[in-house]
Amino acid sequence: MRSTKGVKPFKIFKHNIDPKILYFVLTFSLLISVTIVKSLDVSNFIGIFSICMIAVSIMFMDIFRYKPSYLKLQKMIMLLGLMFFGTLVFGRLIEYIFINFTRGLGLHEQKTIIYGLPVQAGAMLVMLLFDSHTAIIFSFIISILSGIWQNDAYYTFYVFAGSIIAAFSVIRCKKRSDILRGGLYVSIANIISVLVFSTFSANRTIEIIVPSLIFALTSGITISAFTSIMLPMLESLFKVTTDITLLELLDLNQPLMKNLMISAPGTYHHSVIVGNLVEAAAEDIGVNPLLARVSAYYHDIGKIKMPEYFVENQSGSISKHEKLNPHMSSMILISHVKEGLELADEYKLPELVKDIITQHHGTHLITYFYQKAKEEQADPPKEEDYRYPGPKPQNRIAAIVMIADAIEAASRVLKDSTPARVAGLVEKIINTVLIDGQLTECELTLKDINKIKERFTYILNGILHKRVEYPGFDFNKPAAQEGDKNKNSDREPQQKEKDKPALDQTSGEHGSNIIEFKKGGTSAPKS
Repeated sequence: MRSTKGVKPFKIFKHNIDPKILYFVLTFSLLISVTIVKSLDVSNFIGIFSICMIAVSIMFMDIFRYKPSYLKLQKMIMLLGLMFFGTLVFGRLIEYIFINFTRGLGLHEQKTIIYGLPVQAGAMLVMLLFDSHTAIIFSFIISILSGIWQNDAYYTFYVFAGSIIAAFSVIRCKKRSDILRGGLYVSIANIISVLVFSTFSANRTIEIIVPSLIFALTSGITISAFTSIMLPMLESLFKVTTDITLLELLDLNQPLMKNLMISAPGTYHHSVIVGNLVEAAAEDIGVNPLLARVSAYYHDIGKIKMPEYFVENQSGSISKHEKLNPHMSSMILISHVKEGLELADEYKLPELVKDIITQHHGTHLITYFYQKAKEEQADPPKEEDYRYPGPKPQNRIAAIVMIADAIEAASRVLKDSTPARVAGLVEKIINTVLIDGQLTECELTLKDINKIKERFTYILNGILHKRVEYPGFDFNKPAAQEGDKNKNSDREPQQKEKDKPALDQTSGEHGSNIIEFKKGGTSAPKS
């Protein structure tokens, strides 16, 4: 956040806090007070406003202490404040509807309608849009405010218990139907709470207990409906990505994925393998595995524009880079990041995925073409012209995608993929990325790197396993017609490849980094 002009930031828990946060606290405390107050008495309003301000301040102080990353996103602070205000406004609206409904039915005891108010929907939305820690503290604060609103201490517990169940019922929400199941769990929790209250309540008549149970049952339906309606709107308005959105992006019928499969099938296959690697590693180090897989699927979509310039999409032995100078070849490789970002904007991919598209190569040097330029030019070329623009990975998922991208590409050069060689390849790639300083701006620890190394080695050994030969078949022997046809045409290119310098695969390009792997018969850089 940018600081308010002329006002210096203040510190809470060693974090510089923008003064705008104070304005947010005051504004939302005032809005919440107006929403829950039931009396026009000035002293009553001042008391409620003071309590609301303390409660909202506790919420924000918890964020400053445990979730400081939200401080960088003003929209998330705004969204959280709106969650408090919007939840209570929706509760007041439903309360008004229920009051008139019970009057129409001739029910004299209208106190029972409070068990049907969908206040717990706020905690469910916070879990989906934020995280579990924020949802817990939100549940605590909203339950206190609800108890003040209804002037009922029991109702505070009722809302808190239902909110916790609502939040944790969608902690692994993968599809829209999970929200409906969460609403059912909330209904069950609310019914149990009402039954518990009835054991020590002074009014234990059937006329009170039965309507209370009915309202408690219907509250889950209202919560599910409200969450299902509001979630897509809030995702779109505040540009927040949930697991439900990420799952939709994994659908192979997505236009961008279809285009990748048809235009660049080699890149698509490479992206799927990278997705398998990063998802497993993400689970081991405790980051979102679904976001990791989606990011891997889309990290190379820029290759759709010029797929024939990347080796995994070439079928012939002659590379298009043979007719280009090294600088032009490096520009083509580098451009796939920019073009990928343009496609991501066109197809409205989430910001988190866009970030990883721009960061998955960091500032790697395209070593192969850089060395080739040094050999062909009298004046030494500028190293900056042969480096990706960056930035370096800013989070752990981007770092995993970078490493997996390089390792999957480098694994293609292994002729004898024994477990020892696979382990050595993984070790060398990771060490080179570390030495090149590509992981200096993310929070990846040495413990995380060790887990990634073990997981990548295990999965690659499974992918690159050998099979026994089929009796009576020699699949490595070329057909007679094919051998005669390609004998003369392939001789010169193959000889050129044998004379080429070693190619490295650290970032998925031939010569993109430092590590060298000997490879014969490949004619174009892969990115």
